[in-house]
Amino acid sequence: MMAAMEYVFNPDLPGMQLPFDWKGTPVDENGKFMNHEFPHQYSFSEFLKWRLQRNPQKAEKKADRWIPDIVYNEDFLHSGKDCIVWFGHASFFIRLAGVNILIDPVFYDIPLFKRRTPFPIDPAKLKGLDYILMSHNHLDHCDKRSLNLLAANNPQAVYLTGLKMESLLEKLTGSEQIQEAGWYQQYHTEARIKVFFLPARHWSKRGLRDLNSQLWGAFVIQGDGKTIYFAADSGYGSHFEDVGRIFPHIDYCIVGIGAYKPAFFMSQSHISPQDAVKAANDMHAKVMIPMHYGTFDLSDEPLSDPFNTLKELEKQGAIQGRLDLLKVGEELRIH
Repeated sequence: MMAAMEYVFNPDLPGMQLPFDWKGTPVDENGKFMNHEFPHQYSFSEFLKWRLQRNPQKAEKKADRWIPDIVYNEDFLHSGKDCIVWFGHASFFIRLAGVNILIDPVFYDIPLFKRRTPFPIDPAKLKGLDYILMSHNHLDHCDKRSLNLLAANNPQAVYLTGLKMESLLEKLTGSEQIQEAGWYQQYHTEARIKVFFLPARHWSKRGLRDLNSQLWGAFVIQGDGKTIYFAADSGYGSHFEDVGRIFPHIDYCIVGIGAYKPAFFMSQSHISPQDAVKAANDMHAKVMIPMHYGTFDLSDEPLSDPFNTLKELEKQGAIQGRLDLLKVGEELRIH
């Protein structure tokens, strides 16, 4: 018999008005966060099955030398224009309504994985940041060295993240300006923008015994009449359709397309190009911006596979909105 779930939230942050009932972020009987639609915890046996089975694309993967195109350009730092800049993987600079935002900053190699694409600017020049958004605690999204540098250069920055993440971020940054949200809560921000924390189908782990002890999630950022959705790491689920119900005018949908094979293991936490298109269509996004590919080799598919698959889906007319395949370091002006 399944134990009853409990529901938690940050009482210091407002909840959102939703078109469905929502009690709060679900936790299990051990206080561990749960995916409300797909409750699941990885088992070591599943991990072993993945690592021991044959990769049918092994030869193709070994021969694949593809990396995304890179633009070395720092003009966006000084232009003052609203924009979206992809730094590779899940790291983005966003300026909206004149507010400077950085998401999931990872500038360097991480344990066990080297960057396949260099960081497109000198990260020491990332100054004047207003908000740093941290989707979850995995090392390819929450990097100690990167956060150390940012904290030294941006003591004014406010960190927006999920429940139970404050202690980790305080340790990594020394900052006391940290807001933790449960799913479907709004952060306290300056009036020019609004930032919301939303569900994602994922998990968290940073140490040996902290599985799902810190909350993961997605973000919606609004300002100057524009709405940007950042999916973070997520498998496919009904939460994408829910985003479209809550925010009927998604201008930019930033969604992962890589680290999705083998599906039996990866689909619970990462989204395939096919399902990423479905997610963007679910929320009727005007522009789809893919991420989470081409920088770190995390799974079985060749590095070029997500990019090529998405291009083929575009050719087939599967994407209802516009596809913007950003180069690493490319500035997309927000209009």
